[in-house]
Amino acid sequence: MTLKVLIPRRFSDDRGWFSESWNRAKLEAAGIRLDFCQDNHSLSRPVATLRGMHFQTPPFAQTKLVRCLRGRIFDVVVDVRRASPTFGQWVGLELSAENGKQLLIPAGYAHGFVTLEPDCEIAYKVDAPYSAECDGGFAWDDPAVGIEWPIGAPPVLSDKDKALPPLAELQIDFPYDGEPLGPLQEFAV
Repeated sequence: MTLKVLIPRRFSDDRGWFSESWNRAKLEAAGIRLDFCQDNHSLSRPVATLRGMHFQTPPFAQTKLVRCLRGRIFDVVVDVRRASPTFGQWVGLELSAENGKQLLIPAGYAHGFVTLEPDCEIAYKVDAPYSAECDGGFAWDDPAVGIEWPIGAPPVLSDKDKALPPLAELQIDFPYDGEPLGPLQEFAV
């Protein structure tokens, strides 16, 4: 499965809008078959709060569907499949409550984001439960990866994220499905 930007249709009127954030039948018709088992919701109060770069290893590797419920974030994905020709490369995009975009992130990619406004709320679905033993990550500022975070000041980090090692030091081995990281493609759903 490749990375996909999903754009749910919004039905608007004078009161606002309505949208289906997840519709199994519609996505299966588009070739996206997932069995989500957990929903997560986070609040990041300060601007420049950075959470990442995180992943879970097999057997609890996760596919995620990420969306921003309030505010704006710069969302980043890094290919961490060693056999991939795009290992260590990244892509990023803005997710916001206003644009309604969602990022579908397959297992084998690290994920992180930085808040661009105060009080950002993020929700994401995952297809495997959290496992402390399989929890992993690498440094948000790893120079070998070179993520261009759109912030001017040092980010607000958790103690865990401050201590993450560079990607090259990790012993990870995600399967490679033959699909390298490519440009993000948008799909209306």
